Amino acid sequence: MSDPLHYVPRPDQELAKAVEVSKAPAISRAAAVLRLLGKSEQPLGLQAIARELGLVPSTCLYVLRALVAEEFVAFDPDTKRYALQAGVLTLARHWLRRDRFNELAQPILNRISRQVDATVIGVHIVGIDHMIIVATSQAGNNFQLSAQVGSRFPALISATGRCIAAFGDHSEAELEAKFRTLRWDDGPSFETWLTQVRETRAQGFAVDEGAYITGVTVVAAPVWKVRGRLSHALVVAGLTSAVRRAGLEAVQQELLRSATWLSRQLCGEQE
Repeated sequence: MSDPLHYVPRPDQELAKAVEVSKAPAISRAAAVLRLLGKSEQPLGLQAIARELGLVPSTCLYVLRALVAEEFVAFDPDTKRYALQAGVLTLARHWLRRDRFNELAQPILNRISRQVDATVIGVHIVGIDHMIIVATSQAGNNFQLSAQVGSRFPALISATGRCIAAFGDHSEAELEAKFRTLRWDDGPSFETWLTQVRETRAQGFAVDEGAYITGVTVVAAPVWKVRGRLSHALVVAGLTSAVRRAGLEAVQQELLRSATWLSRQLCGEQE
């Protein structure tokens, strides 16, 4: 199964929206180019990049030259193609060093992954739009969900989305507008989903059994860096059969305990 944990809208759709609301369209274009090159398995030529992003080739070339000059993008003069350059790793490394979530969460992810025999991830929540995988631990079995660090997926999808809706300050109208754009294998109605959101708020965690991906159970628990503002989530995603063998209730409680401990650490609270 290829990249099942996230659905990303077409880059040109994201770019059009970003440029429309942005006061700095050049930055939006540069970000779109970096995302496109980051997702591509092969270096891309100017025409391919411009076509995918809906840019005028001359504008696209200007953006690419600026990114090459800043060492975020590499240009091969022989093939005339572009690829990400190591400069992006410097930015990522600085961010990861400053973010205590990764340092504290990784041992938790490793432990739960071994216990449940499932993929366990830590996600950074970016408002109501999307979330980004920032830490991951893969199970040792033959079935592994594709959950690479840096992958983006819609904020309200699956169990994690129910946590974001339950503990975020979003109106029902905002939630419905985003919900209507989601892609599920066997998704709930919006009314059913709202009921699940209320249950998530009451119990402190969310469960998705096969709605997002058939045969896969996802359990998520919220994490705070500042009380009142949801920042991250811990997520278990595995074959429903594997999660049931481990005991769904046990997985839920372990994830909730771990997320609570992690929130206390990040918020500087005493045990």
